[in-house]
Amino acid sequence: MLIRKKYAGLKKALLVFLFITMSFFLYVMIVNIHSKNMTTRQKILKAVYPALIWLTNKTGQKSSVHSNPGVPPLVSFYSLTALGIDGKKLDLNDYRGKKILLVNTASDCGYTGQYEDLEKLYQAHKEKLVVLGFPANDFKEQEKKSDIEIASFCKLNFGVTFPLLKKSKVTKGPGQNEIFQWLTNKNNNGWNDHAPSWNFCKYLVDEHGVLRHFFSTSIEPTSSAILNAIAEY
Repeated sequence: MLIRKKYAGLKKALLVFLFITMSFFLYVMIVNIHSKNMTTRQKILKAVYPALIWLTNKTGQKSSVHSNPGVPPLVSFYSLTALGIDGKKLDLNDYRGKKILLVNTASDCGYTGQYEDLEKLYQAHKEKLVVLGFPANDFKEQEKKSDIEIASFCKLNFGVTFPLLKKSKVTKGPGQNEIFQWLTNKNNNGWNDHAPSWNFCKYLVDEHGVLRHFFSTSIEPTSSAILNAIAEY
């Protein structure tokens, strides 16, 4: 009798597990119905992104904001050089008079879903804001794609139209992207030393080339913190 009860309990637990597993993969399929050229990992990450954001906001991990206390840059932001993902030079002077949100990105990250909200933010505020994406393979090798593959992936799966830069290193050390050298060194930007600690950290530069805010990974692009910062000044 005891063995029979134990067997019945195991059978019930197995059925519940199979139901949950099948439901999860059905959810993943629905979420990714329009996804193209995505790996299974990328599809799962896209599906669980809302839960990841909820969890990180609850625990406070990767969730911080740092603001300029009123310090001007020591080196002009507009003197920096950048290359678009197509290899063409990007002139930052073209963005004078607009705010710029600079974000280090990756295709195989739990936060890759932020591409979609970055595009929404860009479309909603493009007359006064430009978003610049900086693909980087600095964290757990989560951006192994080539520049051409990155551009295609972002366009097909998240509708990205904002400018993407050539893949580069954004963390401190030899080979760091010139713009991120400026963003992460207070001897350049005037006050901030915070470098990306993970993918999808965000830096907001104002209309005059002053670094105003640093937002860590889990601060969503359409959060009140970022929307309020865009509305400032």
